[in-house]
Amino acid sequence: MRLMTTHGPDSIGFLLHDATRLLRKRFERSASGLGLSSAQWRLLVSVKRLGEPTQAQIAERLEIEPISVSRLVDRMEAAGWVERLQDEADRRIRRVRPTERSRAMFDDLRTLATEVYDVALAGLSPDERAALLHALATMIANLAEPDAEADAPAARQGEDA
Repeated sequence: MRLMTTHGPDSIGFLLHDATRLLRKRFERSASGLGLSSAQWRLLVSVKRLGEPTQAQIAERLEIEPISVSRLVDRMEAAGWVERLQDEADRRIRRVRPTERSRAMFDDLRTLATEVYDVALAGLSPDERAALLHALATMIANLAEPDAEADAPAARQGEDA
């Protein structure tokens, strides 16, 4: 396996991609005995954090197509990980919640994920780990905010109309 060896600003995307891919691969290998893929684990975490979300909310959170979420929920429902509920306010909407099976295994899954993260972060001091998490959170915040300059020309064009 060939990994990026440069560490300049032009390699950030490649390094993040490689780290994410390898984390998923390691998690899937560790969780294979439980019958969960990393996509299913991320869905369970999202459902837990969002508290009975709609499939559309899950799709937005995971940044995948709604049809893919529907198929993933179908498989997870068949395996007993989640269940669909009808929304009380709108009968057309289905909400997703973890089953007792997944709630009972959530701590085990979290422990497994922590073990994978510990392997990934081996060799980093607690201060370096904290700095890495802070840097990643800052990057996410920077990229999640709308780019004011990119929006400005479109807004100015609208003023001319």
